[in-house]
Amino acid sequence: MRHEPSTISGLGATLVEGGVRFRVWTTRASRVAVVLYHRADGADAPVAGEERPLHPREDGLFEAVHDLPEGALYRFKLDDAEVSDPYARALPYGVHGPAEVVRAHHEWRATDWRPRPLADCVIYELHVGTFTPAGTFAAAAEKLPQLAELGVTAIELMPLSSFPGARGWGYDGVGHFAPHAGYGRPDDLRALVDAAHLLGMNVLLDVVYNHFGPEGNYLGSYSPEYFAHAVQTPWGDALNFATLAMRRLVIDNARYWLTEFRFDGLRLDATHAMFDPGERPILAELAAEVRALPQHRLLIAEDETPDPALVLDVGLDALWADDFHHVVHVVLTGERDGYYGAFEPKLLDLARCIERGFLYEGQPWPPSGKPRGADASGLPAPAFVYCLQNHDQVGNRALGERLHHLTRLDLYCAASMLLLFLPMTPLLWMGQEWAASAPWQYFTDHPPELGAQVTAGRRAEFKLFAAFHDPERRAQIPDPQAAATFERSRLDWSERDAGEHAGVLALYRALLHLRRADETLKVQDRSNMSVGTVGEHVLWILRKGPAGDRLLVIDFGPREAAGPPTPPQGRRWRLLLTSGGEVHPALPPARAAIYAADGDAS
Repeated sequence: MRHEPSTISGLGATLVEGGVRFRVWTTRASRVAVVLYHRADGADAPVAGEERPLHPREDGLFEAVHDLPEGALYRFKLDDAEVSDPYARALPYGVHGPAEVVRAHHEWRATDWRPRPLADCVIYELHVGTFTPAGTFAAAAEKLPQLAELGVTAIELMPLSSFPGARGWGYDGVGHFAPHAGYGRPDDLRALVDAAHLLGMNVLLDVVYNHFGPEGNYLGSYSPEYFAHAVQTPWGDALNFATLAMRRLVIDNARYWLTEFRFDGLRLDATHAMFDPGERPILAELAAEVRALPQHRLLIAEDETPDPALVLDVGLDALWADDFHHVVHVVLTGERDGYYGAFEPKLLDLARCIERGFLYEGQPWPPSGKPRGADASGLPAPAFVYCLQNHDQVGNRALGERLHHLTRLDLYCAASMLLLFLPMTPLLWMGQEWAASAPWQYFTDHPPELGAQVTAGRRAEFKLFAAFHDPERRAQIPDPQAAATFERSRLDWSERDAGEHAGVLALYRALLHLRRADETLKVQDRSNMSVGTVGEHVLWILRKGPAGDRLLVIDFGPREAAGPPTPPQGRRWRLLLTSGGEVHPALPPARAAIYAADGDAS
């Protein structure tokens, strides 16, 4: 019986003195070779050429150095089966094609960059493929100055690991060391990160360590031990963190993005689905490895629980705090389908959520009956990532509607004011800052058989939703496999400076300026924050700080008054900002206003 060697690292192809070092670990094969490919004139794809052997070392390791140049194309041969390299650094021909040997060296321009602390972050989540008409790293880099001017201080890229087909969200990644070729070359991604740093922005990357995609996943060909086949997640077999090989893959992958591409942090997808029965959880080991890097890198968890211990004990920096999103959504829209059924359209619940960080602090979660959340009083304000929308909350809807499609614009503007007034870490979803007209829908590009299953599953998913009981109505849900679904989801940047879009953009610009310039609002501290309601419709938040008191008042009721909502009696207040026409003539009357106590600095 074979055992894992004491260290499994540096797998795949690496440029070294004398050529390229190939290294493979397998528990299935007794013979391993590298198959070299060449680009043939007139051929649509590279053509296989000679084979060169890899030599057995210890406990399933095979290795050899061959005199080959940068740019060499290859696949591996395990006994008689030729397979792709799951550790490839570039997959220019897709997840089933040959890998390319690439160099990690890059001429960085932001040589003195130091990552921003979490308390300085206004995060902007984007999907490279739909962020611009071109859908590339280079095109995204061209838009960064507009985000910096707006007041964004961190961008978060949805997953970039190579996935099957030409389009997708990225959560079906299988080539976790190879940026998706449709977005550009690895150096194009490095240039995007470099450009953001030159503008003073962090760059975070969404990574998926709870499952691999169903198409193009070759790890099982090397060893079944990569997966815990007896443990199922919503996406298939769980990753087997009881084996050193999988632990090293995840930790090496995290270090790879953070060091070779200079990302400033990682957003860890669905950490609740990272099943690990070991004494030292993989998340704790990952956090320790990242903390050992020369500069602090951010680790943010998306966790269904969500468990404050991930920050307080495991050592992560923050949690996606979805309770805030859910209760705001229900207050604004009245929707109660799906998990929104666990929330009520009550301002008292919204006030409690803001005050406590979460709404659920261990109470049973109605969809499952299991406890959700825990006492989060020990978490600082930046450890809560709050949003009004993100890729999940928009894209997981049947039609991909954004929040402003579902509620009145004056309410949307008021909610935007709430998000950016709070001391928690705000996350914006691309296009949110101008109320973009484009929906963001679920899209894939799988082979026909798998694609048909995805389409059918997508429509069956909404069978219990009130709006989609009717089969004919469900048939109108966009087909994820259709190219038109992807194209509909692209941002239209030409609308950004016109009409109501320009008004919303002006509001976001003013809010973000106030957030970074006001000496009270720039301190991300929730210990000096009070929250309350007046009647059923008015919410207020008071923040105390170095420049004095700041008060936000929002009227969510059937309000028709032309002026902004007024602060409580008993103190003199000076108006700083409203959510309405005072900011831009295209905006509706204000439902929210920020005040400074009269006599305080501003």
